[in-house]
Amino acid sequence: MFIDQAEIEVKSGKGGDGMVHFRREKYVPRGGPDGGDGGRGGDVILEVRPTLNTLAAFRHTACYTAEDGKGGGTNNKFGKSAENLVIPVPPGTVVYDALSGELISDLTTPGQRLTVCKGGRGGRGNPHFKSSTNQAPRTAEKGEPGEEKRLRLELKLIADIGIVGVPNAGKSTLLSALTNARPKIAPYPFTTLEPNLGVANVDDETTVVLADIPGLIEGAAQGAGLGFEFLRHVQRTRVLIHLLDGLAADPLADFSQINSEMALFDPALAGKPQIVALNKSDQPEVHERWPKIQKELKKRGYTALTISALSRTGVRDLLLKAIQKLAEVPPLEETAPPIPVYRPAEDPRAYTIAPSDDGGWRIKSAAIERAAAMTPWEHDGSVRRFQKLMQHLGVDEALRKAGVREGDTVYIGEYELEWQE
Repeated sequence: MFIDQAEIEVKSGKGGDGMVHFRREKYVPRGGPDGGDGGRGGDVILEVRPTLNTLAAFRHTACYTAEDGKGGGTNNKFGKSAENLVIPVPPGTVVYDALSGELISDLTTPGQRLTVCKGGRGGRGNPHFKSSTNQAPRTAEKGEPGEEKRLRLELKLIADIGIVGVPNAGKSTLLSALTNARPKIAPYPFTTLEPNLGVANVDDETTVVLADIPGLIEGAAQGAGLGFEFLRHVQRTRVLIHLLDGLAADPLADFSQINSEMALFDPALAGKPQIVALNKSDQPEVHERWPKIQKELKKRGYTALTISALSRTGVRDLLLKAIQKLAEVPPLEETAPPIPVYRPAEDPRAYTIAPSDDGGWRIKSAAIERAAAMTPWEHDGSVRRFQKLMQHLGVDEALRKAGVREGDTVYIGEYELEWQE
């Protein structure tokens, strides 16, 4: 089954906790701190696999979680870092933040990798907090929490040539005549419910990929018919074969309508090179109306061909003409500016303070919440270190100005702290 949209949740691994430990050996006085650092949590990485052409795998798995790092050990032993979680995606996958709608990246090149969630770093063991005035530090860090994101994936098929036209124009029949694809073919509208890909062998050294885009109708750019779901696949093609139904009431009106719908969906589609072909030329009535249609298309600046996809008359010439036009068009990467990778700007010192519903106060800050999660509250030294951080950032003074009182509850992430002067 062809699936070109999916939403998934991804979560990177938490870093391993640092250890509070002191060296104790017989005949070795003043052994000192020797708690090891925690290992790094696993990253979540999207990797382009050229063997994939659908997002169907994400129908069965919607949540991906990388492993956590291991905690540090005694004798300054580092915890083991977790393996990265690599999620394969097909070429042409566009990645969005599902909550904000922001574009994260556009993955088109086989082997291309994108780290969507960084694993948390391992917490530091107590040797890192030793100083001349604190020879026996009873403080360490918990591992940094992993990141969580909800991603929306959209697939835009990458093909050299796209075949567009109204329903029943014969696009699937043409694809089967030119390539090894075997799409469903039947004499009723919307036979094709999903895009089909096929590979055409031009000669021993040249092959091209063709895509049959499901039939477009008036209003497709606004969601009518099936076009809204599949117009995005036209964006990846470099040359279009615009197939006209020779038995339609007005093939020229269909031609104008399809071009209008593509331009409404994406203005850049209006500038794509098109090869126009009138299909079903083996029918007498189509043969009769051809001169008039050819004349009108020539006025509009198009050189058209007549073919019969069913009897395979003229299809080879159509393919060669499309190949010729393809050679004149620069590669897709050169025709459009690269899509930037989205990186949210985060000020590590920024925070907000707001009253909570129960009369307490809630501090919101990604950096402060991360610091709270990395604090082992059972160690007095770690608590004092967190208090110094709050003072350094000016949070204490800001709370006093906001009206905090003795005994008020201060919420930081999932932690509840009691305010004391």
